[in-house]
Amino acid sequence: MAAENARSSGTPETPGGGAGVRVDSWIWAVRLVKTRSAGAAACKGGHVKVNGTSVKPAHTLHVGDEVRVRRPGDRERLVIVKRLIRKRVGAPVAVECYEDNSPPPPPRGAIAPVGVRDRGTGRPTKRDRRELERLRGIFGQGPGPDDDSGHDGP
Repeated sequence: MAAENARSSGTPETPGGGAGVRVDSWIWAVRLVKTRSAGAAACKGGHVKVNGTSVKPAHTLHVGDEVRVRRPGDRERLVIVKRLIRKRVGAPVAVECYEDNSPPPPPRGAIAPVGVRDRGTGRPTKRDRRELERLRGIFGQGPGPDDDSGHDGP
C-alpha cells in the first residue's frame, strides 16, 4: 500500500531501513549521467569519487556521502546525498535528492581558444608555427633569441 502511495504521489521509491544504493545506479537516477552503463564506466575509469576515494560501480551510497563526478568535456559535479533513490525520476524530483556544491562554471568569455587558425588559410609558415607554439606555451625546441645562456647557437 505504501508503495502505491509513493508511486501515485510522484515520489521515487526509496530503500527502507537505512539500506544503501549502488553508486552507479544513484548517479543515473538523479541525472548526473545519461545512462546507468555510463555511470558504471565513469566509476571504472576513476571519474567518480565518494568521500574522496575512487569507487567501483557497486559501492554502496548512504545519506550524507559526498559524491564527485567528473565527465569529459563537462565541469566537475560535487554533490551531497540527501535521499537515496533507485529508479530514475524527473529532473525536479531528482534535484531534491542531492545538495549541489559544485563550483560555478567559468564565464564563457574567459575561455578563449589559443592559437586557432582560420579555416582555409593554408599551411602555416615557419613564422606562423613558431608564433603558435609561443602562444600555446610549447618550448624546449632549443634556445630562443632571448636566451641568456652564453652561447650563440648550435
